[in-house]
Amino acid sequence: ARRQQRIGDSQRTISARAALDHYFQLSRTQEPAAGPVPHLEPPRIARDTQEQRPDEIVEVSDSDSSTSEEEEEAVEAAAPLLPSAQETPPAASSGVHLSNAFFSFQPEKNLGPSVPVAALDEEEGDTCAICFEQWTNAGDHRLSALRCGHLFGYTCIERWLKGQAGKCPQCNKKAKRSDIVILYARALKALDTSEQERMRSSLEKEQMLRRQAELESAQSRLQLQVLTDECSKLRKQVQELKALVSQYNVSASQQPGSSRTCLPGSLPSSQSQRKYHLEKVFLVSQTGNCRVMAYCDSLSCLVVSQPSPQSTFIPGCGVKMMSLANLKSSQYIPIHSKQIRGLAFGTRADGLLLSAALDSTLKLTSLATNTVVQTYNAGRPVWSCCWCLDDTNYVYAGLVNGSIMIYDLRDTNSHVQELVPQKSRCPMVSLSYLPRMASASLPYGGILAGTLEGACFWEQKAGNSYRPHHLPLEPGGCIDLQTEINTRHCLATYRPGKNNPCVRCVMMELTCSPLTEASEDVVCSSNPVQTFSAGPTCKLLTKNAIFQSPEDDGSVFVCAGDEASNSALLWDAGSGSLLQKLPADLPVLDICPLEVNQTHLLATLTEKMVNIYKWQ
Repeated sequence: ARRQQRIGDSQRTISARAALDHYFQLSRTQEPAAGPVPHLEPPRIARDTQEQRPDEIVEVSDSDSSTSEEEEEAVEAAAPLLPSAQETPPAASSGVHLSNAFFSFQPEKNLGPSVPVAALDEEEGDTCAICFEQWTNAGDHRLSALRCGHLFGYTCIERWLKGQAGKCPQCNKKAKRSDIVILYARALKALDTSEQERMRSSLEKEQMLRRQAELESAQSRLQLQVLTDECSKLRKQVQELKALVSQYNVSASQQPGSSRTCLPGSLPSSQSQRKYHLEKVFLVSQTGNCRVMAYCDSLSCLVVSQPSPQSTFIPGCGVKMMSLANLKSSQYIPIHSKQIRGLAFGTRADGLLLSAALDSTLKLTSLATNTVVQTYNAGRPVWSCCWCLDDTNYVYAGLVNGSIMIYDLRDTNSHVQELVPQKSRCPMVSLSYLPRMASASLPYGGILAGTLEGACFWEQKAGNSYRPHHLPLEPGGCIDLQTEINTRHCLATYRPGKNNPCVRCVMMELTCSPLTEASEDVVCSSNPVQTFSAGPTCKLLTKNAIFQSPEDDGSVFVCAGDEASNSALLWDAGSGSLLQKLPADLPVLDICPLEVNQTHLLATLTEKMVNIYKWQ
């Protein structure tokens, strides 16, 4: 009975195999249908296997001697029809072998829909997980990875780690910028941007060339503007010279036999009956130590040097502003760390104040913002300063060793030229600039420099070169040298000496004569015209003034401080007579003539006060 039961089971197994082989043969020779493929009675096989007892299944699969020859032939016939002969065990039992073969084949029926899913994953593997753009093999968005292995574009993951809490965007593992690794793998698909990078490099190069061309064009336009201004100045000088020549010819034709009865450089006397009257008194500093002052015509502002009123909090020295439009004092501006020796305003309309001090600096201060806008370190104490009236881009500084430093405001680093003294190296006590103008005595422009030993006129030549001309002054004792631009006169002040017991102010006319008959070079000199005497005391280095009369009648006034009487003396340069004596509380240190709203004023400075006099 047991043997018959085994034979029946074997016949059922063979019939199931035959049906399964028939299915495999159809699936290889025919295309799969669009609809679902019918199953070949898996429930029956499973039910038949479940009905068998465990001990019978083990007995059938483990006995090799009791297997019939038909069963072996059926197994051998069914084996080649299986999908893979290598995956089928050669000595497996019939029941277990069929069930495993059937269920191992079942997932292969779903291979159709799995192909597009893999393609979709492949497409997603080409893009950055942050910006969803394809990464590249060059440039800023090149392929990079973190320690965790996730791939991103370099710029995206760099910005991510900067803005986030230092974690990977996909797995949330800790990461930092140093963990970013640039990949150089050929097997990964990346967008080729080499041509784009070449085009970008070409674009940057073209932009750089364009900027360079624009810069050269701007420089050319600036040079053209400078040359145009220079040409206009030369044309103006030519017109003035023509006017002088025509005027001389007319006067010569009208008076052919007349001769000049007055001395060269003599001036007409003033016939006015008006005088200077005290208008306002300003208290600048209660502690004293005021030194120099200067007037800004464009702002109607007078600035006076003084020490800091709050030296504990703001040490050093600065200037105090005074408005002459309403005769009111304004605020204090700190500038230097030591005493200020020179102040000057140019012809610029922006109100830049040039200041020189003993702290070895030359500074430019804007009165519009009350701040220092430029500082030059001269290396030595600066005693005087002035502007170039022919070109407002240049300023001059007189040093303690007698040298003159030339600075270009367009060069903020250091000086552009140094004029070395020819003789003794004495402090440069005064410095002024004479502009070019059509003058019969001295048409050339240049720097008039005065030291304690003498004076020198530096003639400005073409190409910003300078030629020195030593003026014949009295040796020693010169404490100040001032100029009158329009009449080409200068005023030299001398201390009392053995031969002259009083302070003397000598007015001289600046002249020039050709070096030789065939040479274009000239020799500049000075001729004394008038001498004015003051008191016998001179302990301070005071600054005097020479200026045209407020009456505009061609006469010239000379004003100088007198330490013996604590006053300022006013003379008429044409006649040499004393016009006025302007009293002060202390010795007068500086004198400044000015004009405000067609009103002529005269300011005198002492150590503490400023007196304003009005011409009326």
